[in-house]
Amino acid sequence: MSSPRRPSSQPSRGGRAPWSPRGERGRLPPVSRALGSFQLGHQDNIPSCTPVQRALMLLTPSLEKLQAVKCRMLEAMDKGLSRQTHAQATVRMLPTFVCSTPDGTEKGDFMVVELCQSHVRTLFVTLLGDGNQSPQLMYKIFDMPADMLQGTGEALFDFIAQCVHKFLEEIGSLQHRLPLGFVFPFSCRQTGLGKAELISWSKGFQCSDVEGKDVVQLLQAAINKLELYHVQVIALLNDTVGTMMASSWGGKPCEIALVTGTGTNSCFMAEAELVEVVEESNGRMCVNSEWGCFGDDGALGDVLTPYDHRVDQESSNPGERRFEKMVGGLYLGEIVRHAVLMLAAEQALFVGASTSVLGAKDAFKTQQVLEIMDNETGMAKARSALEALGLQPSERDCCRVQQICRAVVSRAAALSATGLAAVLSLMCRSRELERLVVNVGVDGELYRAHARFGEILQSVAGLLAPECTATLVPSADTNGLGVAMVTAVAQRLLTQRHEVEQLLAPLRLSRADLERVQALMRQEMERGLGRDSNANASVRMLPTYVCNTPDGTERGDFLALDLGGTNFRVLVVRVMQEGIHMASEIYVVPTSVMQGTGEALFDHIIECIMDFQTKQNLMEQVLPLGFTFSFPCQQLGLDKAVLLTWTKGFSASGCVGQDVVQLLRDAAQRKQHVALKVVAVVNDTVGTMMACGYDDPKCEIGLIVGTGTNACYMEERKNVGTVEGDEGRMCINMEWGAFGDNGCLDDIFTTFDRMVDEKTINAGKQRFEKLISGMYLGEIVRHILLAMVDKQLLFRGKPSLKLQTRDIFQTKFLSTIETDGLALQQVQGILRDLELDASFEDSMLVREVCQTVSLRAAQLCAAGLAAVVEKMRENRGLAQLAITVGVDGTLYKMHPHFSQNLQQMLQDLAPNCAVTFLQSEDGSGKGAALVAAVACRETSP
Repeated sequence: MSSPRRPSSQPSRGGRAPWSPRGERGRLPPVSRALGSFQLGHQDNIPSCTPVQRALMLLTPSLEKLQAVKCRMLEAMDKGLSRQTHAQATVRMLPTFVCSTPDGTEKGDFMVVELCQSHVRTLFVTLLGDGNQSPQLMYKIFDMPADMLQGTGEALFDFIAQCVHKFLEEIGSLQHRLPLGFVFPFSCRQTGLGKAELISWSKGFQCSDVEGKDVVQLLQAAINKLELYHVQVIALLNDTVGTMMASSWGGKPCEIALVTGTGTNSCFMAEAELVEVVEESNGRMCVNSEWGCFGDDGALGDVLTPYDHRVDQESSNPGERRFEKMVGGLYLGEIVRHAVLMLAAEQALFVGASTSVLGAKDAFKTQQVLEIMDNETGMAKARSALEALGLQPSERDCCRVQQICRAVVSRAAALSATGLAAVLSLMCRSRELERLVVNVGVDGELYRAHARFGEILQSVAGLLAPECTATLVPSADTNGLGVAMVTAVAQRLLTQRHEVEQLLAPLRLSRADLERVQALMRQEMERGLGRDSNANASVRMLPTYVCNTPDGTERGDFLALDLGGTNFRVLVVRVMQEGIHMASEIYVVPTSVMQGTGEALFDHIIECIMDFQTKQNLMEQVLPLGFTFSFPCQQLGLDKAVLLTWTKGFSASGCVGQDVVQLLRDAAQRKQHVALKVVAVVNDTVGTMMACGYDDPKCEIGLIVGTGTNACYMEERKNVGTVEGDEGRMCINMEWGAFGDNGCLDDIFTTFDRMVDEKTINAGKQRFEKLISGMYLGEIVRHILLAMVDKQLLFRGKPSLKLQTRDIFQTKFLSTIETDGLALQQVQGILRDLELDASFEDSMLVREVCQTVSLRAAQLCAAGLAAVVEKMRENRGLAQLAITVGVDGTLYKMHPHFSQNLQQMLQDLAPNCAVTFLQSEDGSGKGAALVAAVACRETSP
């Protein structure tokens, strides 16, 4: 046996040495020694031990055995949470639909009604929104007629309603709306915070016509009969949840509650996605473990003693609630009685005396057991209790009975701690934390009446769940304040939800809204295609002179040049029967060249092309070149594009108003580079369509949804009024980012959109793009969050300076925050980086805002695309159109839900079009080369 040592991390309360069943300080039974590192359990088979020692060992499970019980409890809890195994689980893990704990802002008047064994208690609570520091309370108890327990359900609920009416009359309550919380301590199937069907009566109640019915509705109907229409029952819960809420005072929010009284139970705030029996998958929900039934399947077989079996056999429900019968105060006196009775039968107690009195049930009360345990008066209490039974105990008898009492209560505390450790580990695991720090609300006669119970509870839980730091918080007036707090939190959330819905409503587009956007896009497309109306159209519908998509017969080597910023690429693209192979190199455009002369810029480009061709051994070949030039141009032919203006920091002189292809050719002549044949100039949207068209011949639409947004598609040439010719088709660069610049989308624009638009360098321009693209979504979210802070809906009304900084909330945050399975602690981490002290509820609300903004963007994009595919279908006179969209852009590719939301809404808006999406790979490089390849295919013999 190892020697006991003082605890290293959990000191005893008041500096006292741990107690021992023998009544001697410093000598511990195994469970008590869990306060240090002492473990027992291997001595059970020592033949020389006395009957008393054997009894104490039976009642003192080793730390290893407690660890095994914890693992079984975890397995049982997992079964209770799973939809597949919930019905068979012994630990039921019932959802309570309590999804938030108090935050101190709760304010107003609330009422609580508690149905007890022999009375109804009513409570009126006023919260001042001061952190719940000074709640004002009034209460009254109404005795209930004994025959009511066996009467009709209608009579019972009418009586409860009358108690409410009398109480309100006495306190002079005003006729304003009064939310009411109902404590109903019976087994219910709860489907909402204010919706619960009674499964079965217990505790002597057997009122007719109640089982299977919603008890909240029954109480509300009874209250309405008395014309108390301002009283609304909004929450139903049990005492364990009330403990958790009542313990959340003074800045100590609790996320776990443990009740160790007549019975035992626990509840905790679980990740909602774990609670598979309900549909809610976001945030957290309080789960009522109902762990009293743990072990009903035999999981406690190696811990149960002969005394436990006898207690169970004599109970009204043999084989049920085995864990509770080892822990609950209702049974501890009986365990002691059977242990003492069996020791007396072995002549280890009361030698020579008749002990038949110990055969009577309830000879020992739990209260007596707790009194006998006391260090100072326990021996006297033991003698008094035994003499009251007609026994003549010796000093030794009293000492041994005291030891048994201590072992029984010590085991109850250790088993409670084992259950608590399982809850702690489950929470830590599900939240993906290295260390969980949490407050535990505790209530019940055992915890309140005996300080050592709490010490063992704290210490053993710490040993069994070392990855968790749990602080025990004593509960205050469980069923009163706790239920009032649930009701207050529910009311706060209802009020906040109403305000959030009002704030976000303009961003939530209806089907009719999206159909109207689709119709407006179609209207603007027609205007953009018209020769006379083009100049006034917000969607420019620019001809690209690309008249065919790849058909798979393209062959050869092609060059591609991609210029769109401070870096540019040169590529060689080899199109062969077995596929496409590419090689490329990136070159830098120095600032002095970007802002110098046009000649210097294009000379630099030619020098880089020559360097690339030299490295690739292509200098002797004249290769067709496709030029991706991502600056505003007026395209006059496939290889002719006039620069309208420089952007992105370029300001090279002598280029605006000039054909950029000719500028490139002139530079090649200056550098005497004859191996250059520019055959096409394109933008990235067309390149995306062509790159995907090589893999899928049905790809006749290109879509970009990234920093910006645009689309192109193959239009019937006869419909393009801005170019000559009626035969075949031509790719139209829609430039749909400017859709709405003429005011046609003004009613879609919200206050937040206008605030974002006003701060851009092109206010009033690119209106559609500012609703959709990645450059702007983060800013829209930021302005919404600021509005919510202003309305006290977020961060307790305290914004950070960072949040007031433009562009600080990046669009990539939306992608991260909306990722499925991302723990809200990680969302809190993102918000902490913005110096925001976000609660769990704050994080959920930020996620909702992000989802709302990104969903709207995807749906608006779908409305625009629906106009395109429907026009193509009608152009071709088809009942059904099968088409592929080549798509590129970081928002589409990186956001976890954008593509799915876009495709789903497109299917709804264009049901006659079967649209496939194909993600592009290098549209600006490979796509430009394929434009050149198609052009060469058309001109070859």
